[in-house]
Amino acid sequence: MESSSTPSGGGLAAHVRAHLSELRDTEARVARVVLDKGADLVRLSVSDVAALAGTAPSSVVRACQRLGFRGYQELKIAAARQAPAPEPSRDRDPAARALADTIRAGREALDGVAATVAPHDLRAAAELLDAAPRILVVGAGLSGAVALDTAYRLRALGCAVDAPADPLTAQLAASQLTSAGVCLAVSHTGATRSTVDAARRARQTGARVVALTSYARSPLGETADRTLVAGGQDLVFGLETVASRLAHLTVVDALALTLLELRGEPARAALRLAADVTVDHSY
Repeated sequence: MESSSTPSGGGLAAHVRAHLSELRDTEARVARVVLDKGADLVRLSVSDVAALAGTAPSSVVRACQRLGFRGYQELKIAAARQAPAPEPSRDRDPAARALADTIRAGREALDGVAATVAPHDLRAAAELLDAAPRILVVGAGLSGAVALDTAYRLRALGCAVDAPADPLTAQLAASQLTSAGVCLAVSHTGATRSTVDAARRARQTGARVVALTSYARSPLGETADRTLVAGGQDLVFGLETVASRLAHLTVVDALALTLLELRGEPARAALRLAADVTVDHSY
C-alpha cells in the first residue's frame, strides 16, 4: 500500500515502466513515446508527442499527470536530466547482439532501482522484518528463485524464515502466521495468483506484508503494507523477466544490508555461523 511514487529525472524510464500498467490505452501510447524518445523528448512539443502517440495533446497532458508530473513541461525537464539511453546492438552476430542487448537491459534495470526504491521504504520494510518472530517468503515461477535467495540471506542474518516451494504449502504457512509475522512476497507482475493469494491469507491473520514487484500498482501491491518497486517491463526485446530479477536481487541485497545494520551484533554472529557452514561444505 505504501510505496515511493516521486518521479526522478535520472530514472525517468524506470519510473514510467513502473507505472505503465496503470495507464489507459491512449496514455500507454504516450508513455511508450516517452520511453522511445528518452532525452530527445526535450526537442518535441506536446503536439509532436500527441502525433507520435496517435492521440490528442490533452491525452499527453493527462498521461503526464497520471505518471506523477504536473504536466508535459515537468516531464520534459525530467527527460533533459537523463543521460541518452544506449542504442541496441547492431552486430550481425546473433550471439554478440544477444549478449550486448541483455547486458544493456540489465544495466537499465539496475540504474532504475534508485528511481523507484526510496531509502525510507527500504528501511521501513527492513524494520518490519527485524521485528517479526517469523518471516514467510513466497514467490512462484521465475520469481521463485529470487524468493529462495531472499530466504537464504534472511536466514543467514539469524531470522526465522520459511520459504515453501509448493504454492499450497505456502498458503497453509501464510494462514498459520501470527499477527506479529511478516510475509515477504516476490512477483515481477504483482499479479501471480498463488503469490497474491498467500499474501492475502497472511493479511487475514493480521500479519504484515512486504511486496517486491516491478509495478507500482498491482493486486500484490494493494495487499501489501510496504511495496518495493524495481525492474519494470522492457518494451524493446522482451527480456523483462531477466532484467527484473537482477533489479529484485539488488533490492534484496540492499534489504539484507539494511537489516544487518538494524540487528547489529546478533546478525553479525549469525553471518559468522553461516560462513562456518559454507566452509564445511567447500573443498
